[in-house]
Amino acid sequence: MDILIHDIDMEQFQLLFPKADKRLHIISDTGNIRNCIGCFGCWIKTPGKCVLRDEYNNMGVIFAQAENVFIISRCYYGGYSPFVKNILDRSIPYLLPFFKIMNNETHHKRRYKNNLQFSVYFYGDKITIQERKTAQDLVKANALNFNAKHYQTTFIRSLEELPKEVIDI
Repeated sequence: MDILIHDIDMEQFQLLFPKADKRLHIISDTGNIRNCIGCFGCWIKTPGKCVLRDEYNNMGVIFAQAENVFIISRCYYGGYSPFVKNILDRSIPYLLPFFKIMNNETHHKRRYKNNLQFSVYFYGDKITIQERKTAQDLVKANALNFNAKHYQTTFIRSLEELPKEVIDI
């Protein structure tokens, strides 16, 4: 299964992705997501599942079934949009609360055995060089923590510049 996480409004999304495959798990802002409260209940009280009861409480399981994770996000000061950031925060149940050292860095241990491919497409017409560097470092850190076997960061000025291989997923 492939996952597409995006912050595009639904009307524009439908124009850009008219043939979205049914095998594609689309995660978009329905206006019902609750913010991660940092309680770590997804590790302690309900291992692997967020304690917040909304349509996003099973993000760990969804990530566990994925081969590819595609993220399309407006670039906010070198980071993800608030919605996309919240989805990644709510995906913490994908990992275990235990740590390991990799390349002299601390990372979470794996809960699941799958190896993701992590592809992030940042859009915005005024992304600075420093914001690009920050975004690349962020995606690398997220990919390492999610145990991705491959990751990439791409910058585009507008959504119309999304590569055909993304639109055809």
